[in-house]
Amino acid sequence: MTIADEPFRIRVEVRVSDLDPQLHVTGSAYQQFADHSRFECVRAAGISVEDMLADGLGPVNLETVIKYHRELRAGDAVDVTCSWEWGPGKTYRVEHRLIRPDGELSATVAFVSGVLDLRTRRLVADPKTAWASRATDPTLLGLSPVCN
Repeated sequence: MTIADEPFRIRVEVRVSDLDPQLHVTGSAYQQFADHSRFECVRAAGISVEDMLADGLGPVNLETVIKYHRELRAGDAVDVTCSWEWGPGKTYRVEHRLIRPDGELSATVAFVSGVLDLRTRRLVADPKTAWASRATDPTLLGLSPVCN
């Protein structure tokens, strides 16, 4: 998949606070870049996370895997994609590719996630509907529009 095929992407500039003592980006910063991309994707899809929380639902990450390919350093910029993968069940995957402006893959960050019912503290049975029913553009989340 090329970056042009990705449904959503943002550009992030590496900040000094993202660096470790060797002056390359820390693992936690890669995860933060992915989190920022996912949050912006959700907002672009027309979803208010605040409204989800008010409805008693909260997105949760259950697993995070970072694979490093090429380092990022101070002054670099990176395009961060956001691609959602849905299957049956209570969880789904969100994968982020971090791509340098020269087209080189820097890292991938993949999450297994779910939607938590904040009252029962259990994952909802149908996270696809929890997201799609709130979205004005569910295609950004890899979903079809929900017909009411």
